[in-house]
Formats: sequence, C-alpha cells, structure tokens
Amino acid sequence: MSPAVAYKPLRGAGRSPRSVSVRQSAVPSFTAPILDHPTVLVALILGVVEGLTEFLPVSSTGHLIVAGSLLGYTGEQAKVFEIVIQAGAILAVCWEYRARLLAVVAGLPGKREAQRFVLHLLIAFLPAAILGLLFSKLIKSRLFAPVPVALAFIVGALIILWVERRQRRAPSTIRIDNVDAIRWPDALKIGIAQAFALIPGTSRSGATIIGGMLFGLSRPAATEFSFFLAIPTLLAACAYEFVRNRTLLSSADLTAFGIGFVAAFVSAFLCVRWLIRYVSRHDFVPFAWYRIAFGLLILFTAWSGTVRWD
Repeated sequence: MSPAVAYKPLRGAGRSPRSVSVRQSAVPSFTAPILDHPTVLVALILGVVEGLTEFLPVSSTGHLIVAGSLLGYTGEQAKVFEIVIQAGAILAVCWEYRARLLAVVAGLPGKREAQRFVLHLLIAFLPAAILGLLFSKLIKSRLFAPVPVALAFIVGALIILWVERRQRRAPSTIRIDNVDAIRWPDALKIGIAQAFALIPGTSRSGATIIGGMLFGLSRPAATEFSFFLAIPTLLAACAYEFVRNRTLLSSADLTAFGIGFVAAFVSAFLCVRWLIRYVSRHDFVPFAWYRIAFGLLILFTAWSGTVRWD
C-alpha cells in the first residue's frame, strides 16, 4: 500500500509528518491521526471496500490505497491486514463455487476435463506470478500512491469502453461461451492481461475479464474464469506477503483483523452473487464511467491543492 496519508496533524500532537494537507482557505481544517493499529471501524470499512471491489473491474488495490490513506492506516502492518481481508474475499469465491471446485479436485486423478481446467488456471497464473516476483518492489516504490492509481483508473476505463464497443459492434468475435471451452493459448493471453494488474489501479478482475473479452470470451465466461483465476493468484500473493510480514502480526489486532476478514467475506460473497446475475444482461460501461469519475476526482484534489497526496 502507499505511504501513509492523513489529514494535517494539530500542532504538538506528536503525529507522523506524513499527511494529506487540507487547504485552509478551501475547507475547515481537521485532524485524522496516523494509525499504527486499525480501529474496529477502520477494519470494517476497509474489509467492505476490499470485498466490494476485489471482483469488480474497479481495482481493489487502488481503492484500498486511497481509503487507507484517508483513514490514516498505511505502512507495513497495513500490508498484513490487507492479506487478511484478501483471504476473506478469496474464501467467498471458494464458497460460491465449492461444488465445482470439489468436483475438479475429485476428478484430477482420472478426468481429462478436470486436469485441463487446472492446467489452464496454472498457465494463466504464471505471467503475473513471475513478473510480480521480479518487479513488485519497484512497482510498490513508484506506483503505490493515489495519483498514479487515479491515472491507471482512467486509462483502464478507456480500455473497457473500447472493448465493450468492439464486442457490441462485432458480436461474431465471441467464440467461447463457457470456461470449459477455453484452450491453453486463451489461458496464456488472459494471464498476460492479468499481469498488467500489477500496476495499482488497473484491477486484476478488470484486466482478466476485459482481456478475456478481447480474446474472444463472452462476458459471462470471462467473468467466471476471472473468479477461478483469482483463487490461485490471490492465495499466492497472500502467502508471499504473509511470509514476508508475519513478524508484524500482533494478538492485540485479532479483533480488528477478524472484523475485517468477516466484512470482506460477506461483502465479496454478495458482490460475486450480484455480478454473476449482472453480466448475464449488462455490460461494464457503467464501471468505466465510475473509474473515470473517481480518477478525475483524485487528480482534481491533487491539482487544486485541496488535498496534497504525499
């Protein structure tokens, strides 16, 4: 996540100098302290943000960077909290597709369909995994901040609008209507698209869904494959970050972490259920306009000086 961003501390409060400065002439000044540990309310808010945005094409990482910055909860321990709430979102997908996942596991020893399904997930998983290991430190040091996230929001929105317009004008480009019809080259191309989500604000789900549509998948098929691909991708990311930051875990944070986990699970489960129904009848154009509006809002606050995003 990005360096801490909070509202300008009061004189003598002894807070960290990292802050968002609110211009005195524009709005009344108020204080939001930098948090070393999440409060119950902060944990609840961030858990809901994670759950609602993880599987929508709007970038959960981008929203967590902005929300965490405004709430004053950033830094190394916040990364551990993000692992926990991501795990809650993953569990929601596993629960929604538990019958399919159990059938795949049971069929691995002898069923070709199950073996092909797992192979395709592995192929799609590898590009982001390899590039993430190579460039994650560089990306986090340069791009994990609200303004780069805002730019990625807008660029991603323009790509969504273009792909939706392309599929609407040329429906014949759709050649795959379900995930079982995906071939390994399709999985590889979707995996390459997912690698672009290493840039915060791009959206992992957005990259895989829109990438899948660009490469010939129907909207429902691309969305479902994105759900399945999220399981190994997010599990690997959570395991990697947990190993790196496990020393930051504290028993004092168990209550807040538990609330964040449950909030992420419940909100992600509801969001997945809703999105499955949504994509059967609607496109992703409204999400593109939301991304543009949200990105422009962040850029405006930075440009106008209303908020200084440090």
